[in-house]
Amino acid sequence: MTSRRRFLQSLSALAAAPAFAADVSPWKLNYMLASSMYGSLPLAEILPEVKKTGATGIELWPKKHGTQREEMDAIGHNKFAEMLKEQGLTFGGTTRYDLGPFKLTEEIGIVKKLGGSFIVTGGAGDYKVTPEQLKLNVKAFVEKMKPHAALAAENGVTLGIENHINNLIDTPDSLRWLVDEIRSIPGIGIAFAPYHLPQDSALLAELITHIDQKMTLFYAWEHGMGCMKPMPKEEEVQQMPGRGKLDWKPVLQALKASKFTGPTEIFMHPTPRGIPIMPTAAETTAEIVRAKQHLDGLIR
Repeated sequence: MTSRRRFLQSLSALAAAPAFAADVSPWKLNYMLASSMYGSLPLAEILPEVKKTGATGIELWPKKHGTQREEMDAIGHNKFAEMLKEQGLTFGGTTRYDLGPFKLTEEIGIVKKLGGSFIVTGGAGDYKVTPEQLKLNVKAFVEKMKPHAALAAENGVTLGIENHINNLIDTPDSLRWLVDEIRSIPGIGIAFAPYHLPQDSALLAELITHIDQKMTLFYAWEHGMGCMKPMPKEEEVQQMPGRGKLDWKPVLQALKASKFTGPTEIFMHPTPRGIPIMPTAAETTAEIVRAKQHLDGLIR
């Protein structure tokens, strides 16, 4: 009787196994749209494009990169929420370099109210110093950020500190030091921008591994030929995945290994700031889709 029971149990287990395996979804990037990709176009034109790009939600940028954050205030937050609902979209959060990391109290409340989860900003502190002093300055910055991070965490929001050129978090070492200091602090993380780092896939992958669960947002953004001066469009768009020379495979492998499921933004900056990355909304969407297909193809 016992052996028969075990036999039936084993048959049940075998029958259940394929169904269980089918429930295991393959890892993928979860795309978020940065409103600045469409320059200063109004929300009414941008929101219908979001799902076409493969994204499920939008993040709002203020001037000079876009005008959508100011537009949201002008039309009213409730109206903006209605517009999102009409398009079946979620709200990711905002980028607020203009406010800096220490003046985000009101923004945290607004992002929470709209169901968002992050605010991207930069570091603060002197970075033109010796490596030893820079490490101390990163530590001091984190100490100043602790009450702001605590407030964010209480509201279900994470402050994503972007590694950015000419900023406290400007180098691989300063980024590592920041991660080490915030590892156990809720409400603060990293908005990781490959563009601002050496275009070495192995280095970028190592940094992603080091950041691990503190990755708040990932920019699918390479340096290409830069974004600080006017240039032909075919050169400017080399910031986009699949257009430039960066090997994305090790980068994506590192994201997969760290089980990153936060927002990924396909990203670039146009010159001048405040214009769509391509001449029209439709062409902008098509370019984002092309980059997404490149990344998704590498993942597959």
